[in-house]
Amino acid sequence: MSAGSVTPRRRKRRAQPKGRQVDAAAHGAVLEALGEIPRHRDQLLQCLHSLNDRYGCLRAEHLVALADELRLSMTEVYEVATFYHHFQIVKEGDANPTSLTVRVCDSITCSMFGAENLVSSLEGRFGADVRIQRVSCVGRCEDAPVAVCGHKPLPKATVASVSRAVADRDVEPETLSPVDYAEYRHGGGYNLWAECVDGKRDRETIIQAMEDSSLRGLGGAGFPTGRKWRLVGKRPAPRVVAINLDEGEPGTFKDRYFLERDPHRFLEGTLIAAWAIDSDKIFIYIRDEYTACRRMLERELAALRADPPAPLPKIYLRRGAGAYIAGEESGMLESIEGKRAMPRLRPPYIAQNGLFGLATLEQNMETMHWVRDLLEKGADGFASQGRHGRKGVRSFSVSGRVNKPGIHIAPAGITVRELIDEYCGGMQAGHQLYGYFPGGASGGILPASKADVPLDFDTLQPYGCFIGSAAIIVFSQHDKARELARNAMRFFSHESCGQCTPCRVGTVKATELMTAEHWDKGLLGDLSRVMVDGSICGLGQAAPNTMDCIMKYFPEEVA
Repeated sequence: MSAGSVTPRRRKRRAQPKGRQVDAAAHGAVLEALGEIPRHRDQLLQCLHSLNDRYGCLRAEHLVALADELRLSMTEVYEVATFYHHFQIVKEGDANPTSLTVRVCDSITCSMFGAENLVSSLEGRFGADVRIQRVSCVGRCEDAPVAVCGHKPLPKATVASVSRAVADRDVEPETLSPVDYAEYRHGGGYNLWAECVDGKRDRETIIQAMEDSSLRGLGGAGFPTGRKWRLVGKRPAPRVVAINLDEGEPGTFKDRYFLERDPHRFLEGTLIAAWAIDSDKIFIYIRDEYTACRRMLERELAALRADPPAPLPKIYLRRGAGAYIAGEESGMLESIEGKRAMPRLRPPYIAQNGLFGLATLEQNMETMHWVRDLLEKGADGFASQGRHGRKGVRSFSVSGRVNKPGIHIAPAGITVRELIDEYCGGMQAGHQLYGYFPGGASGGILPASKADVPLDFDTLQPYGCFIGSAAIIVFSQHDKARELARNAMRFFSHESCGQCTPCRVGTVKATELMTAEHWDKGLLGDLSRVMVDGSICGLGQAAPNTMDCIMKYFPEEVA
């Protein structure tokens, strides 16, 4: 060796691989919880549910073992587990979590009916093993205020009703008894779909009927249904269908209403759609708040698979985990793939490159509910039911200060004044119409002076609003429009996925500015424009609607 040379140091061999090590006991616990769930990347969310259901939380050592079992990095597992609200994560060394969680909705309608007082009265009332958690809309606005004890929803919740449920550990929802598979078949159900599969109907006639009916997507965007079927059907195979049952918009509960009563009607509509675009796979994504609906749907799908009237495509039921943004079409696809529900940049659009990179027909559950009726009764019959020059019918989720809140099926184009008087039994005693949300938290707010505007797609845009999923929240002179708008903005701040700065920062800043007695309209206007122009998806783009409407229609409240 020449002078001045340096002998290289030998690195010590590691006693064990770098990073967190899989604990044998934790790995055994994970295997027990997962059972026969396929060990695929897209099953990550379902695996997390299995662990959370079994152990009441997600422990750090279990997440390490799960990552090893699925051959994923710890980062991939942890970022998904921390994204969704319904997973309770416990770090290494921490004590066991509370054994019972009581979720209290504090969104718009529940806040109008005393959710804040309910939360204040419940906090600290129980022992350390009961957690009181504020949550966003749970899809039961007609029964406000609502609490959920474990999985059991408590309508018109009070301190007494929650206390009884906690004391009795009454945590499971009642079993639903809708029109079951046998009843549906007895009433002619699935005959239309079977005729399609058997070649007695042709695709072009079906798709043309959908186009002639003027049926539009009822999840919020309102894209013409028949045109969507035609566009996706022209894309290269294979193609896939994805059904959105994640209605998280505050004020919306129509999908739950139809699902609880007649689940096979939407399933038949979905099967017809899959046949029309020649797809052999259907994914149904249902929000986690609808535990009873999910269990019932699993039961009815099993009955359908056991005795199908025609060869079935593969149907997969996927469970959400508490994230409003998963209702956005591409966010839902990300969640189905086992990822964070973060909306995708467009183009490409999901009709071109959607679920697992395939051309995807994404539809709202209620849209599929109407397919059988529309095709059996004829497109003209469906389209002729509108009012004020509009076409079809709409399912309005009505909540707030009316005598008969709930789902009201009414002609498209009906006004809110007509809806309240003809379907909702008028305003509650002592309440006068002061204003309303025509499309949930994101659809804006209109004053009583605009109560004669037809409620439908395209009719509300001139007023800075939109109908979306037709969630009508009615408020009176006893409510503060500015506080309801701030509640909506707080909701968007909580539910933003954080992917883009205009939404992530804008919703937080807007919520802060809206607490001032006198609003800085210039600053809020600038912020609104940045959010609308710069946000990736509809959440950030629509979040300023209520704020803008307050400054335009209720200036006396913020002057």
